[in-house]
Amino acid sequence: MIDPHVHFRDWEQSHKETIKHGLSVAERIGLSGVFDMPNTSPAITTRELIERRLEDADKVNSPVFYGLYAGLTSDPNQIKGVINAWRELFPRVVGLKMFAGHSVGSLGIVSEDEQRLVYQTLVDEGYNGVLVVHCEKESALKKELWNPENPVSHSYARPSESEVKSVQDQLVFAGQLGFKGNLHIAHVSVPTSVELIELSRWGGKTKVTCGATPHHCLLNYDLIPEFQEGLLYKVNPPIREPGYSEKILSLLKEGRIDWIETDHAPHTLAEKLNSPYMSGFPGLAFYPYFLDFLRTNGFSSEQIKDLTHNNIENVFGIKLPMRDIGPDLNLHKEYEVDVYRGIRK
Repeated sequence: MIDPHVHFRDWEQSHKETIKHGLSVAERIGLSGVFDMPNTSPAITTRELIERRLEDADKVNSPVFYGLYAGLTSDPNQIKGVINAWRELFPRVVGLKMFAGHSVGSLGIVSEDEQRLVYQTLVDEGYNGVLVVHCEKESALKKELWNPENPVSHSYARPSESEVKSVQDQLVFAGQLGFKGNLHIAHVSVPTSVELIELSRWGGKTKVTCGATPHHCLLNYDLIPEFQEGLLYKVNPPIREPGYSEKILSLLKEGRIDWIETDHAPHTLAEKLNSPYMSGFPGLAFYPYFLDFLRTNGFSSEQIKDLTHNNIENVFGIKLPMRDIGPDLNLHKEYEVDVYRGIRK
């Protein structure tokens, strides 16, 4: 198995998670590889920080492959620099990441003009690797609806249309400008997003894939408790209205979503339950339980292999050894596992 979307924090955020601990959990649940996101502190946007990050991972000496995304800004020179790093360091640098809107960290690229500039620079530089995009359109957010005393309001403040409009933007920019890489829409949470992606696939202009998280396949906002405990569910994109998770799970089963990604994103309980009410929660330890859920709900072994390994390798153009070991499910010493609460450290 490969998890192509984790946030191992570290550095100035080592109180949340570290590369060493994240790789330890990944090894124990049987993963053969993880791909780490660049919205760290400081953000991974330079060759120097890329090399420092890879050196830190090498020091762990884990049997789990550690891949890294380089973060994008709207500065063409910065984009050119990380493209060169990808060319020279691939597959350790597995691809590039753009936040098409603010989430956690400082890498949000909000304006359509700046997003278009990113694609134009990628095209001009001949980038043909994977571009992963976090899709939430700022102009469609309803930030005034967010009220931490009513945790479900986070879902109202970041409505479905924000994701759908951002996905539409990325597909248009990539198609119009002739992007030659693989556009990957991360953590789709809205069925309409998948429909737009499929239309683009049929059009043949852009290579495009999408991934789904366990929490967007299982949870809806009617399950979010009131008061403080509900803040543990706060993620970006948010948990959606009833009916969406069942549809996302169905699309995953039908092969219309390309792979599973946990979006493992730990914070401390203090940061979750109090200001700044951070978005994200740990997902790695829950991964084996989600796969058991899939097996008992009609997913074949071949489907699961495609969703957790084959499709990822094919799109990224890498080959990782299969780790033929059973997962260590005895993680209760570190995590409390509850499908309705996510996983809390």
